[in-house]
Amino acid sequence: MPSPILFIVYVNDAPEAARFYADLLEIEPGFETPRYITFDLGDGAKLALWSGQAEGLTPAVRRTSEVCLALTGGPDVIDRRFEQWVATGVRVVSEPHDEGFGRTFVVTDPDGNLIRVAPID
Repeated sequence: MPSPILFIVYVNDAPEAARFYADLLEIEPGFETPRYITFDLGDGAKLALWSGQAEGLTPAVRRTSEVCLALTGGPDVIDRRFEQWVATGVRVVSEPHDEGFGRTFVVTDPDGNLIRVAPID
């Protein structure tokens, strides 16, 4: 069995970020502490939201990473997801467009971390 993999996204307020990701991805956290919250993504993969140290955190301290949600289906699936997410009020970085790997767009979470949606390779 392969080792589990954990993707860590640094945030200023883990509970607030968890609400955002739970609503956006339509999943619930599997483990929660005040500064560290995980979501089980299946097949041993987890998404972790971590505020790190409690001291010195402010919204002005930007954290930047990129998480990619890979979807099955064609460009219309990507466009529909974009419309759904825009309706929730996410901040759009780039609208749907075609790249060498297919249709894609990018939004941000409340901390400015990038969330890309693209087709499964």
